[in-house]
Amino acid sequence: MSLASRRAAGRVRPTIVLAVVCLGVFIAGIDMTIVNVALPTLARDVKANNAQLQWTVDAYTLTAAGLLLFAGTVGDRYGRRGSLHLGLAIFATMSAVAAWVTSAEALIAARAVMGLGAAFIVPTTLALITNIFIDPIQRAKAIGLWSAMAAMGVAIGPIAGGWLLQNFWLGSIFLVNVPVAAVAMVGASLFVPTSRDPAPAPLDVAGLVLSAMGVTALTYTIIEAPHAGWISSRTAIGFTAAAIGLAAFAWHERRIPHPMLDLSIFANRRFGSGILAVSSAHLALFGFIFVMTQYLQFVAAYTPFETGERLLPVALAAVVASVLAPRFVERLGTTTVVVAGLGIFAVAIAWSGTFRADTSYVAIAVAMALFGSGLGFTIASATESIMGSLSLAHSGVGAAVASASRQLAGSLGVAIVGSIFASVYTRTLDRSASLGDMDPEARGAMRQSMAAAQRVIDQLPTAQTPGIGQAVADAFLSGMWVSCLVCAGTAMAAATIIVVRVSRS
Repeated sequence: MSLASRRAAGRVRPTIVLAVVCLGVFIAGIDMTIVNVALPTLARDVKANNAQLQWTVDAYTLTAAGLLLFAGTVGDRYGRRGSLHLGLAIFATMSAVAAWVTSAEALIAARAVMGLGAAFIVPTTLALITNIFIDPIQRAKAIGLWSAMAAMGVAIGPIAGGWLLQNFWLGSIFLVNVPVAAVAMVGASLFVPTSRDPAPAPLDVAGLVLSAMGVTALTYTIIEAPHAGWISSRTAIGFTAAAIGLAAFAWHERRIPHPMLDLSIFANRRFGSGILAVSSAHLALFGFIFVMTQYLQFVAAYTPFETGERLLPVALAAVVASVLAPRFVERLGTTTVVVAGLGIFAVAIAWSGTFRADTSYVAIAVAMALFGSGLGFTIASATESIMGSLSLAHSGVGAAVASASRQLAGSLGVAIVGSIFASVYTRTLDRSASLGDMDPEARGAMRQSMAAAQRVIDQLPTAQTPGIGQAVADAFLSGMWVSCLVCAGTAMAAATIIVVRVSRS
């Protein structure tokens, strides 16, 4: 039965549907971060080298980002409930495969296909909410809860991964997805109504191919740029290929009567400002978390599981702010809430850049709560603005654009902040007098990362350890300070652009 028929018959249960779709986006969010705490275990158990460890994390992002527009179009055209089923089935199956593989190559392949499942899950869940919650106020509240669960998944990932690794074997971090996905599939079968574009245009195959090629090339190049070098020929070729693919996609979409993506939506102030807010927030989020997790483990000396616990205020505050955001939007307007959220977000990040080894956890917890609050207010309000500016028939493609912007911005955040951090860290370390008499090979190893430096320090005579350890910590904190300024500056720049754009319109 169609969505309209079921709604007329009173057979749509919005609250249960919302619970089902939130469960789907929750597990997709968890797998964006759950693997990070397992990297040392992966290196030991499946003999993965550094490049393989990186691609165990990034293969998921690469396929998810590259195929989001394709998946959103399929949902709009052939049915969103079917797309959700397909995504959950792929996700559960490949999670089971990943739990039992014995080689790094097989694990990377499984993670890549899991990303395909996520590409179907994320935009489909958001499109379903937009089509089921017709009332703007109810839709805003539903999107707030959806945003809260997405943020909760990303934040819970390291905590869940750390706990599972402490109590079970490596494969448990993947196998845990299977029963959760199964529950979501049963819920979708029982309660999620059929929903699709009532008058679908001819399938834009060329647009699907060009968008996938362009976004995949861009994501891959962003991921690889810190290792290949931002000004290397390899990176230049990658960005050129991405630009050609995306330009060809834009040219193609403008010349056909029924484009997959109507590019005129980017001129819509609500849509454009929402995309800018979501993208800048995710760039700053992933860049900041990249540095903050290392600070908590290497400088504050917490275990991986304890690190996840210390980040819990981010998740809790993000959930509360996401739920409250629609109420503030009703009273103050979307622009005010989004800009305020970005401002709170930026202040929390800048404050975190001042942390030292002896900073109390109370201060850290307050900063993390502010960070999560700003994130929740921004993402929930901006996402509702994006989806509210689109027609119901094309909500899947619109959700895919929003999701792709989040994925790309997150990858860019890690790449840019990681590069800036590494540059400041190595430059500060090179200037340290404490390392002047060290063996060149050991000094070179210490320049690679904080983890490598810690391994070198563990092998040094006790008399040398305090001075060199302090030099490494100082270099790390210098890199963290600059990285946090970049993340905070990104959020503030986006807030400024949004204010200027609104004032001119």
